[in-house]
Amino acid sequence: MSMPGTAKLFLALGCIAALLAVAVGAFGAHGLKARIAPELMPVYKTGVEYHFYHALGMILVGLAALHLPESAYLRRAGWAMLAGIVLFSGSLYLLALTGLGWLGAITPVGGAAFIAAWALFATAVIKA
Repeated sequence: MSMPGTAKLFLALGCIAALLAVAVGAFGAHGLKARIAPELMPVYKTGVEYHFYHALGMILVGLAALHLPESAYLRRAGWAMLAGIVLFSGSLYLLALTGLGWLGAITPVGGAAFIAAWALFATAVIKA
């Protein structure tokens, strides 16, 4: 049996994102404690936490796509989760590593992508 392309794509992307969340989290726990300001460690940890949640969300999108392979809402949800990881978590990682406060202006854009992703996911399920 062949897996639908959308399912395969978001299962693979979700697994890769989860792998990266573990790696980034381990790097933070073992390699950054002594290198970044203590007040920035919670910022980094928040990035890891939301990265992981949304990696799992992308896996859920992939699983849902097994049942709804043609859903444009589901595809958009998966892409929005990936965009949220890059923008939300990525901006927090960079903020923690560099201390550049202006990076915090990018974070809400990623948060909005996360919110949109879950709304799109719900819409896909409701319209099924």
